[in-house]
Parts: sequence; C-alpha cells; structure tokens
Amino acid sequence: MTDRKPVGMPFESWIDRQIREAAERGEFDDLPGAGKPLPGLDRPHDEMWWIKQKLESEGLSMPLPPTLALRKEAEEALRQARGARSETEVRQILEEVNEKIREAIRKGLPGPPLNLMPFDVDHVVSEWRENR
Repeated sequence: MTDRKPVGMPFESWIDRQIREAAERGEFDDLPGAGKPLPGLDRPHDEMWWIKQKLESEGLSMPLPPTLALRKEAEEALRQARGARSETEVRQILEEVNEKIREAIRKGLPGPPLNLMPFDVDHVVSEWRENR
C-alpha cells in the first residue's frame, strides 16, 4: 500500500478500493485468528483496553502511585502476618512494613493521602495467638 491517494478521490473510496484489491489478491488469507470471534467484544468499552492488554501480555501490572503501593504492601503484610508460622515471623513482617510506613509519614510520598498508620504489632500478635 504505497500508492498515494489520487487527487479528487475521497479517502473512504481510496481506502475501500485498496482493501478490496488486497482481499482479492489473498493478502488477508491465513491471518492468525481468522474466523474466530474478536476477544473482548462482550466487555464494556474501555479506552485503556490496549494498554491493559499490553501489560497483561508482558506480565506487568499498572504502576500505582507510591502511597497506594504502600497501602497495598501493608495489606499484603498483614495477610502474611496472620498466616505466619511463628510469633517471631509475625513481628518481623509487621516491623518491616511499619518501618516503611513511618518513613513515608516522615518524608511524605507523592499520590493520594497515605491514610495509614503503623500496625500495633502486639495487638496483631495477640489476634494471631487467638486464631492458633
């Protein structure tokens, strides 16, 4: 498709002609996914679909603002602490995330408000003991 659009011919007609001629030459035969439904047609419209698809195909995730990433890390740390095998492990997990939380409170992080306080380690440890 290196031809230039002829002067005076509408773009739509020119493009339609090129597609028709390419189809007649068989240039669209044996394309991957031929005859299969388009994926995602049943999902609601999302302007960021192509970015999400690329991230998924590359095994990546959407980057979060630092405050939200720390909130997510804190939630994961609490989940891990509740499933820890020993009291020492519970304390270690929580102290590591608490240090990050304290540092973020001292220095501030970009993004939405942090709205996060360090965990009460003794309280979580007592809950952990009760559930054992």
